Amino acid sequence: MKKIEIYDPAMCCSTGVCGPSVDTELLRVATVVDSLNKNGADITRYNLSNEPQAFISNVSVNKLLKEDNNILPVTIVDGEIVKTKSHLTNEEFTKYTGIITAEVSTTESNGCCGDSGCC
Repeated sequence: MKKIEIYDPAMCCSTGVCGPSVDTELLRVATVVDSLNKNGADITRYNLSNEPQAFISNVSVNKLLKEDNNILPVTIVDGEIVKTKSHLTNEEFTKYTGIITAEVSTTESNGCCGDSGCC
């Protein structure tokens, strides 16, 4: 199983449900990551607000941040940076984990039930 690390920008929480409005993209990512981890994936998320040492300790992420402070989120798979400036899509999560769950296949950001947008 591949190890996935997600370095998120500074935020009060990773779920997207805090603050004045719900961030549907963060909610999607939190739901997918939780589901995949429950099904055996190895995914860790780091929040710059709560875990700054993780950003300092990872040489690649630290270097990217020094070059461009708008690079986050950064996703690393097995030590290799695979995506910057946006989170993995559901298809990318499946590609890197090899796991398909109901949450991965139905929580795209365009609607809770995929392209139809209905629930």
